[in-house]
Amino acid sequence: MSPAAPASARAATYDELLARARAGELGPDPAALRISVAFTTRQAVRHEGRGTGYRNEVLSLRLAEAVGSCAVEPGALPDGAVEDCVGTDVARLLGHPLPPVRVAALDAYLMHVTPHAPKNGARPVALPAGTSLEKSRARADAVAGLLVLPPGATVLVVGVVNSLLEALRSRGLTYVPCDLKGGVTEWGETVVTDALAAVGRCDALLVSGMTLGNGSFEPLREHALRHGKQLVMFAQTGSAVLPRFLGHGVSAVCAEPYPFFWLDGGPGTVHRYRADRPGGTR
Repeated sequence: MSPAAPASARAATYDELLARARAGELGPDPAALRISVAFTTRQAVRHEGRGTGYRNEVLSLRLAEAVGSCAVEPGALPDGAVEDCVGTDVARLLGHPLPPVRVAALDAYLMHVTPHAPKNGARPVALPAGTSLEKSRARADAVAGLLVLPPGATVLVVGVVNSLLEALRSRGLTYVPCDLKGGVTEWGETVVTDALAAVGRCDALLVSGMTLGNGSFEPLREHALRHGKQLVMFAQTGSAVLPRFLGHGVSAVCAEPYPFFWLDGGPGTVHRYRADRPGGTR
């Protein structure tokens, strides 16, 4: 396995990582770097053969060759947020009042500094060309494969994606689906809305990077670290941010930078990272 980013490039908390980036401790002075392009991507999907669908909205910022992203609840991003980011230096955006802007800016900055590559600890996994459902299932297999659990173990899934639940079911794992939107899964299971109320009865956590933008990542990371549980992140949001927490509660990351699998029918790539031992420090 390729070595992960050195411990000096990591942080114990999200706030610490953000502060170190603003201070220029992780790379070039962010005040000297400007965002050239800002955009949102909106998507609605119902895969063929599925009875339910969902919507996505993502804020993305381009810094040189890198694109950083943060998903938001559809319609939650204020008018003018995209225009506020264009031509603005990264340091200012790292202190922006909107959390999704801060996350996207940090993601772009860290993607620029430490792109997904074997030398930085990433192991690429090819996604084959195919329909939206075929690609969703291929991504789900790459994510679920990062969990090391015996059949019958229970996983808290924060950010319900039916293909991920399907992948867990095929591995003999049970799960507690959790999403702020609530509702039911493809199989009629109730989706809980309070992750922290449910996490105590679960053996491991499978969590969307979207938790970075809504503020729920840190409590989940702290729980995993405190109780020695595996915390696997699937990250379109913050794909370059979350590997920085390996060994600090995060045991593995499936990083998926823009463009995401649902945007194109052609082949793609996700990047997997692991800590030395699940749930522990390095």
